Amino acid sequence: MIRKAAAVVLLVLTGLLALAWLVSPVEPVAWTPPATAPLEGPYAPNQRLQPVEWWARELVGPEAITIAPDGALLAGLKDGRVVKLKVGVDTPEVIADTKGRPLAMAFHPDGRLIICDAHGGLMALGPSGKLETLATEQGGLPFHFVDDLAITKDGTIYFSDASARNSIERFTEDLLEHQTTGRVLKYVPGSKELTRVAEGFAFANGVALSGDESFLVVAETGTYQLWRLWLQGPKAGQKELFTDSLPGFPDNVRWSASRNGFWVAIGSPRKPALDLLADWPNVRRIVAALPDALQPKPARHAYVLLVDLEGRPVESFQRNAPDSYSPIASATEHEGWLYLGSFAREGVARFKLP
Repeated sequence: MIRKAAAVVLLVLTGLLALAWLVSPVEPVAWTPPATAPLEGPYAPNQRLQPVEWWARELVGPEAITIAPDGALLAGLKDGRVVKLKVGVDTPEVIADTKGRPLAMAFHPDGRLIICDAHGGLMALGPSGKLETLATEQGGLPFHFVDDLAITKDGTIYFSDASARNSIERFTEDLLEHQTTGRVLKYVPGSKELTRVAEGFAFANGVALSGDESFLVVAETGTYQLWRLWLQGPKAGQKELFTDSLPGFPDNVRWSASRNGFWVAIGSPRKPALDLLADWPNVRRIVAALPDALQPKPARHAYVLLVDLEGRPVESFQRNAPDSYSPIASATEHEGWLYLGSFAREGVARFKLP
């Protein structure tokens, strides 16, 4: 009787797994993760990211954070609104609504606010409050997930399209698939010329310019790596590995003039189980079909990392606690503070750098 019951259970389980495989929303590919970096030195666990000032908690998902010329803070929210608020003040002023998901913003030399909207593409908000769409596709391939940007002193805009397959609502599926369809693009406002700078990223995320604008740093979230794209000099046009084997999933990247390096927001630590499944695409296909309750969840681990001009880790600020401001999606330095944004947390926060 026990054998019959076990056989029935096994048969049912096999049928459910087969059904999950058939209805799975993803098409994973095999890949080889970089070796896990030892959690020592700059990567050693710590609780340095405290205390933080945290306010405007009615604002949900303020991933897009930038500082206005007048010192006010601008944030793009999960519901599509772009708001302006003063530090410590809980009453925001709505200055735009993209009707999408603004993920990154920066001021252009001509005074416009350039916005990366996951749904709307590359956009610009003029001083009068008029919202304009600059680009929604390149080379016949529509944008699926416009993510982050960096703007040169002459006004050239570099930005990332995280995936050519999945929208922001399916970012977990994109990580499970590990298809390398992310790309980095260049937009010249004067001529409206749009070109592809680099491609082949497994989730192209953060984009930052070096201080001398000789290269870009691009976060490849799916591989725990940072890449350098040379814009000037003898290596112009080349793509090379900048930081290998980060301790977690890198999100946005921001230049720090005071520290002559880059702030990297780490959304969550690496998941050993996900790495173990790297060479098992069919298993990941089944995992993607599981109910949300059974899907892996990110740890509540706030993490910001500083890397130098050669991509070497310098120091990290972390806090692993249920009440930490995490996941952190961006860390923008201004006048000795790190302003923190999150794609999921409520409110905005800042941390006084030592």
